[in-house]
This record gives sequence, C-alpha cells and structure tokens, in this order.
Amino acid sequence: MSAVFVASHNIISPLGSTTAENFSRLAEGISGVRRHDDKKISDQPFFASLFDDAWGLLKESLPVQYTKFEQLLIASMSDALLDSRIDMRDRRTGLIISSTKGNVSLLESGTDDPDLMERIALHHSASIVARHFNFINKPIVVSNACISGVLAILTGMRLIRSGQYENVVIAGADIVSKFVLSGFQSFQAISPGLCKPFDEQRDGINLGEGAATIILSSQKKYGSGVRIAGGAVSNDANHISGPSRTGQELFQVMTRSLREAGLTAGDIDFISAHGTATVYNDEMEAKAIGLSDLRSVPVNSLKGYYGHTLGAAGLIESIITIQSMKEDLILPTMGFERPGVSEPINICSSLLQAPLMNCLKTASGFGGCNAAMIMSK
Repeated sequence: MSAVFVASHNIISPLGSTTAENFSRLAEGISGVRRHDDKKISDQPFFASLFDDAWGLLKESLPVQYTKFEQLLIASMSDALLDSRIDMRDRRTGLIISSTKGNVSLLESGTDDPDLMERIALHHSASIVARHFNFINKPIVVSNACISGVLAILTGMRLIRSGQYENVVIAGADIVSKFVLSGFQSFQAISPGLCKPFDEQRDGINLGEGAATIILSSQKKYGSGVRIAGGAVSNDANHISGPSRTGQELFQVMTRSLREAGLTAGDIDFISAHGTATVYNDEMEAKAIGLSDLRSVPVNSLKGYYGHTLGAAGLIESIITIQSMKEDLILPTMGFERPGVSEPINICSSLLQAPLMNCLKTASGFGGCNAAMIMSK
C-alpha cells in the first residue's frame, strides 16, 4: 500500500489560531473551557470552550456572506495551505469536509423556506469552501457523529492509497448553538462544571468550538515526518446514544488498525483517547484498551482543554498527537485526579517526556460508531 504522509496542519480554537499556539497553551496547562451565561444558547449557565463575542480572529479578512462555520473552515484551511506546496487546482487534489452540525444554528433565527434548507445543508457549505479555494474536484462530506474527524482522515488515506488522489485536504469544524447544547442537555450528558475524563467523579461533557485542517499526500517530499499508517471503523449497534458496554467493537478496530499498520500492541507509545468524561464512554474505552493489551501505554484526553468539538474533535486531537510526536511530549489529562474506570489503564496526569514513534487515536460516537487510527514517524 502507498504511504500516506502528513504534509501540513492547522488548529483554530479559543486557545489559538495555529497548531503551535494551541500546543504551547496546552503544555502550559491552559484550558479554553470556562463558565458561560449566555441566554441565546442556554437559560442556565454552562461550561464550554467558545470563541469571544468580538471574534476578530476571522471576521477581519473574510467576506460577511460566509457563516461562522464556513469562516472557521476557510481560516483553518488557509493557514494549513500556506505551509504546504499543494495545488488546490490540481485534479489529483481532493477536499473532505468534516462536521456534525454545520450551519444548523441558522434554524434558530432563519425563516423556514427552501433557501434556508439549502443553506444548512453540509454539501452546500462544502461547495462554498471549495469555490473559495478554487478546488476542481467536488468536495466530499463526512458526517458520522463524533468519529467524523477521524473517519475523514481515514477516508483521505484510503483515497490516496487507492490512487484516486495524490493529495487530500481534510478540514473540520463545529460551533456551539442552542440547538446543539440543548440536544446534549436532553441526554443529561452535560457536566454542570469542568469535565473530568476517566475520573471517578466524571459527570458529563463540556462542548467546544473549533476548526482544524490536515493535508495528506502520497508524495514524501511534502511530508512533515509523520504518516497515517492505518485505521478502521466499526459500529456496535448497541443503542442510539449509549456505547457498547463491553468495548469489544472498539477493540476490534484498534486490532485491525494495528494489523494494517504492521504493528503489535507493544509498538504503541501513546493513546489519544476520545475521553468524553461521560460515565459510559470512558468505561467502554478503558475496556477496549484493556482488551488490546495496552493497559500500560500512556493515555490522555484533551476534552478538558477544548471541550468536545464534535466534527472537529478527531482532527484537533489527531493534530495535537502529531505535534506530541514531533516534540516527544505527552500532555496530561486535565480534570483527571482519581481513576474511575474498572479497567486499570495508564491515564497521563502530568507532562511526560518520552520517545513517541507510533501513536493510536480512538473515537466513538452516537449510533454506536467507533474509529481507530495509527500515526507513525
């Protein structure tokens, strides 16, 4: 199979507008999650990582006809493309957009008519973004709950390996709106305070806003030292919102990912977990890690820094993992104090300097979807 190299990447979040800025703040122990009292989003105070109201980061340079969601995508892609030599107008270059909700917030203030229905369609936003950058090929939309970001990267990897493209630009974003927050509140999945991944006192998620872009290439000359070595997806078909109680299905995709990458459990140096801080997700992930014989491997969750950024989460967390590999530095799990899962796993609770050659990213989401991906130097 063709090697798939990471050519460039970007993260835009309330913590910064580049990958380097984001990683630096994470290493300093800075979180974007704080208490908000915004009646436009929720009648009750809530904790989330949100962009400032002024939002000068993006509006200064982009036309007003783009929505906040589309501006985030364009701003993130612009930075990533600056650091690459990829030609968007080349027929061998593809575009993938990852999101769970896109422009759905327009339903809260718009008029219910055909124009609005078109505006909130993810394929419509993807086409707007593609035209902005003069992509020739029709963009692909990946929207599969909270594995969307990881699945988008795996889709790009497969398109390159199959010879359909030489380069693929993958961008994802989501914003927090009343529609989104109320949905999670209806599941009683929102923490009343700061989230605590894998902790015995965990009681739900914090949401977050953000965007990220990763550019993949079959050309080693474009590579930045890390490649996507393998990955797999599954669906446990357990429940519309609750994950598998055994972790068996996530374990299966972790095993398949290792096999595809030509690695064993002993080759994995670090796991970037989904780690939502909900009772059932963290328990399921811990069981899958145990089944994979990875109990001693350092694990972290970034949800305490970013909140859950939905369709951007898999991208943001994969890019931070890539940066961790470059700096041989594992970030701690903010909010974690005492183990609260039945399987004894190695949750990283402080900065850890260690050689990182092969890292595993996991994700899971509503509807029983699971994903795993291997990144290697």
